[in-house]
Amino acid sequence: MKQILIVLALLISVITLQAQNDDFQNVDRKNEVKLNALYLVLGAFEGTYEHLLNEESGIGVSLFLPIDADVNDDVNYYISPYYRFYFGSKFASGFFLEGFGMLNSVNDRAYYYNDGLDPTIEEKNVTDFALGIGLGGKWVTKRGLIGELNLGIGRNLFSSSEYDDNEFVGKLGITVGYRF
Repeated sequence: MKQILIVLALLISVITLQAQNDDFQNVDRKNEVKLNALYLVLGAFEGTYEHLLNEESGIGVSLFLPIDADVNDDVNYYISPYYRFYFGSKFASGFFLEGFGMLNSVNDRAYYYNDGLDPTIEEKNVTDFALGIGLGGKWVTKRGLIGELNLGIGRNLFSSSEYDDNEFVGKLGITVGYRF
């Protein structure tokens, strides 16, 4: 009789601990909105929406728009869809690897020098599409607040710049957000 009571008590304890663990991980919350705080400090806006597919993967899209004139001189915008695979023990958090695409528009400049005179600058908008990879880490609180660090690099597929200044693209983020 004692053994049955002990086994029953252990079984109830395990079930209770599992229920608390699921509540902590917010498995019912599968949508996230995030804002890149690093880019805000540097003079640009990057907002992100991510939908979590399961405990170890998610898909999302980021939109980058310059706010400051200095940033606007180089990058006009980018839209970047991505897929992430999470390696953490909690629901869709911890270390992750990312594959992304990026539709980007930049200002390309070509400098022409004529017989030692002042250079002639030719400027044009160039739109291209890049594929890339990234990695990072995500931390989620019990209430759904998110902190995230990420870094990625990609290569433009259709680069036709004379000087190939826009051959590579990068993603960098110190991001804050909310899971709902």
